[in-house]
Amino acid sequence: MNYSYNGQTVFLDTGKKLSLTNAYEYCRQIAKYHAKTFYLATRFLPKRQQNPIFAMYALLRTVDDLVDLAEDKLTNGQLTLEEINRSIEEWKIRLRECYAGTHRNDPILTAWQDTLRHYVIPIELPLDLIDGVAMDIEFNPFETFDELYVYCYKVASVVGLMTAEIFGYSDKQALKHAIDLGIAMQLTNILRDIGEDVDRGRIYLPLEDLRRFNYSREEFMSKTVNRNFTDLMKFQIERARKYYASAEKGIPMLDKESRLAVSISSRNYSDILKAIEQNDYDVFTRRAYRSFYQKLSTLPSIWLKTAISN
Repeated sequence: MNYSYNGQTVFLDTGKKLSLTNAYEYCRQIAKYHAKTFYLATRFLPKRQQNPIFAMYALLRTVDDLVDLAEDKLTNGQLTLEEINRSIEEWKIRLRECYAGTHRNDPILTAWQDTLRHYVIPIELPLDLIDGVAMDIEFNPFETFDELYVYCYKVASVVGLMTAEIFGYSDKQALKHAIDLGIAMQLTNILRDIGEDVDRGRIYLPLEDLRRFNYSREEFMSKTVNRNFTDLMKFQIERARKYYASAEKGIPMLDKESRLAVSISSRNYSDILKAIEQNDYDVFTRRAYRSFYQKLSTLPSIWLKTAISN
């Protein structure tokens, strides 16, 4: 038995019926292939939490890829908007069936259905994410940060809320900080991917911020790096770091076994902001990233800090 995912074939054990072990392995392979920083952090979770996290990632990644593919086909005239909306609604139906306990011979939904037997994760969260990524299909620039915040919440913060249920927490305030970590990470994504998004004709930064720093949309789309743009980037980086600072306050509220993985993920993501600064804020022609060695080099200090807080 094998399944193809995004051009990659994942071979599973032979047999007529999909086993739970195979389903989780399939989800793990998706995370390993597509999300190296995320995958590294998950390896520091206890074994009992790793499979549910892989199932969650695979579920959300599938939704994201579904929308990306639909978006490309809409641009190329291969699908109509009505057909895309129907496809998204069909996926929502499958998700509702999964929550209702209806079995499907699908590795991701099989793994997620098992996860739901052990953790209470409201269906509203993945549904919010579907609605969030669908906002990219007919993309409209965000006029204000409040509008961008809603987008970031739906595509990223809901992930933090879902993982918090798997990680466990001692204080409900942890959920607020989980939301903030999602906002921080999505803002980081947006800053890192500015050049790629411009190539797609998009600006994700709030237009009110461009006006605040007297930097025009025309300059943005022509990839102009000047003093105004640098000031704009500094402002955005500082905003993201404030959300990371808030998120850090929530880590001690998580179950002890989960804190190290969350700290690693947060640190490695926030370090992308440092890489942007080291690239002199040129996000148009240089992609900010952290090498695998750089990620590994942070582990001792993160471990020590987490151990002290425990």
